[in-house]
Order: sequence, then structure tokens, then C-alpha cells
Amino acid sequence: MEIDLQRLKRIRHVVMDMDGTIYKGKNLFPTTLPFLDKLRELGITFTFLTNNSSRGIPEYLKHLEEFGIFVKPEQMVSSTINTVDYLKRNHPDVKKLFLIGTKTFREEIVSHGFIDAAMDEEPDAVIVAFDTNLSYARLCKAAWWIKHDKLWISTHPDWECPTEEETTLIDCGSVTACLKAVSLKTPIVLGKPNKEMMESILLANNVSAEEAVMCGDRMYTDIQLAVNSGVASVLISDQPHEDIPGNIATWTVPHLGYLGEWLEASRKL
Repeated sequence: MEIDLQRLKRIRHVVMDMDGTIYKGKNLFPTTLPFLDKLRELGITFTFLTNNSSRGIPEYLKHLEEFGIFVKPEQMVSSTINTVDYLKRNHPDVKKLFLIGTKTFREEIVSHGFIDAAMDEEPDAVIVAFDTNLSYARLCKAAWWIKHDKLWISTHPDWECPTEEETTLIDCGSVTACLKAVSLKTPIVLGKPNKEMMESILLANNVSAEEAVMCGDRMYTDIQLAVNSGVASVLISDQPHEDIPGNIATWTVPHLGYLGEWLEASRKL
């Protein structure tokens, strides 16, 4: 794996996945805080990016603070925010939504001016997210509206959510697959790796694709997002770059400390 310091020298913004990249479950990786300090020292801005729609932005900010990471709300982007932006840009007349998601997710959607449709109300669209208290009745009703040609958006494609517990957390992608099977319809899927998610971050931070790098531990979301957006990528993995089948990442490292060292070295060219 060749390290292109000239390319790294152009980097002005770092986009990071969270779980699996800066921490795992309740454990912060020891290289995370030094890496963030290095970015600040080098004048490189950064954004945290997650597909997990079960928490709202305030919850994520509090979660980061518990690790000693203090950032502004605009430095945190989720698939929920991506969904809100997409609806406002592309479907401004859509207001009433039938929502599959956590209480926090539904409250955050409503806080952006949308209506959380009741079970007996006809919605303008169906939005399916990660729901840790999935209701069979709501799932059936969502299928009903989808079969009746309502606009259908899935907030992200993840099949399962990472956990240290002895269980499998069924995520949005798996619920979406269920609804696709019963409705024979295909949703609009947002979140990583949809390039719109990265484009909104680049626009908000006034940087080009060549000036950004995406860091994450999942090939089909994090790294594919970078590929779709024309952004350099760093895969977090203990395996050597060459040993990972179908590796499409620009670089592969076991932790973000390596990227910090490379960025510092690139500034000395």
C-alpha cells in the first residue's frame, strides 16, 4: 500500500464514522483523542457521520462528551438529517409521514416541521429507520401504505447495528428487505453510501472532494460512500490492505493514529 503524501497534503476536512472507527460500543479507542488533537493542531476540520438513526443529534453530542469529545451540532450528521434534507430539497410538499423508528427519531423528524402520522391517518410518505422497539402493527401498516404507492424512503441500508452484547441488532436494511418482499416495491435508500450525504458535508464545510477523506470500518457503507463521492478513504481494519478481498479503500490502517502521522508528515513537504 503506497502512501501518497502529496494527496494527503490537500486534505482540509476529515469525515469519520463513529462506532467501529473512533470507539467500539462503550470503549473509546486510545488513538481517538490524540488524533482529534492532531487535526486541530494542523487546522483540519472534521465531521462525525453515522447511519444510526435511533438517536438524535443532541444524544450523539452527549455521547461524544462522555468520551471527552466536544463538538458543535453542525459537526454531527446522521441519516435522519440526511432524510430531512432530502425531503425538503426533493419533496417540499410532503409533510405527513408514517414513521418506523424510535421515539427519538420521530421527535427529531417532527422538530424539522414534519407531522408524525397516526395509525388511522393517510400519510404523504413512509419513512423506515432503525427501530429498537419495532411494532408489528406499525410494520404491517407501513407495508399497506407502501403497497398503495406512497413515497417510501429507507434512511440507511445497514443490515445490523454493531454491538458488544450477545445478540444481533436488526437494523434498517433488514426491515427494509422485509417490506420489499411483501410489497414488491423498492424504496429510495439514503444514508451511507448515498453520495448526497457526503455532498452536503462538503458544501457545509466549503471543501471539494479532493480536499476531504472518509474514515470508516465498513466497506459497503463508509468506503463505498467515499468511492461514490470521489473522496479518498481510510478503512479501519486489523487486516493488511492487500489481504482484504475486494478492498476499494485508498488506504487501510488499524487505527486513526496512522492517518494523523501521515497528515502531519504531508504538511512538511
